[in-house]
Amino acid sequence: MLDFNTYQQLLALYSDYAAAIDNNEWDKWPDFFTEVCVYKVQPRENFERGYPLATLSFESRGMLKDRIYGATETIFHDPYYQRHVVSVPRILKVEAETIRSEANYAVFRTKPDEMSTVFNVGRYLDTIRRTDEGLKFESRICVFDSEMISNSLIYPI
Repeated sequence: MLDFNTYQQLLALYSDYAAAIDNNEWDKWPDFFTEVCVYKVQPRENFERGYPLATLSFESRGMLKDRIYGATETIFHDPYYQRHVVSVPRILKVEAETIRSEANYAVFRTKPDEMSTVFNVGRYLDTIRRTDEGLKFESRICVFDSEMISNSLIYPI
C-alpha cells in the first residue's frame, strides 16, 4: 500500500508525463526516466505471446534523447498534435524502491485542418523507481490494443 504523499507523487508523474508530450515539451520526456530504463511500444498480440518484437524499443535515457532529436530534427513528417487521456493508475506491487502500476490510455491525434482521430489506445505497464529526484519510470511498456498501427509513430505514447 502506498502512503498518500507517494500516491500523489505517482499521480503527478503520470499527469506531468502526458502534459509534457501533449505540449511538445520534448526535452522533458527523457527526464521522466531513470538513466538505465526501458521504453517500449508493443502490440498486445506480441506482448501476450511473449514475443519481444516492439514497434519502438529503447534501453536508456540516451536512446530516448536520440529519439527526440530524430523526431524533432531529422524525420520529415506531417505535423500533428497529440492529446493523452490516462486513467488513474492501478497499483500492482509496492516494494522498498519500486512501484509497479498500470493505467489505460487513449491518444488522440490532430493534424492541422483535419478532425481529431483516435491514434493509439492501450495500457501502460510501469515500473517506477524512487530516486533522489523523485519518482521516475524505470520501465514503461505501452501495450497498444490494435494489431495495426498508423504508418507514422513519431512521438512517444
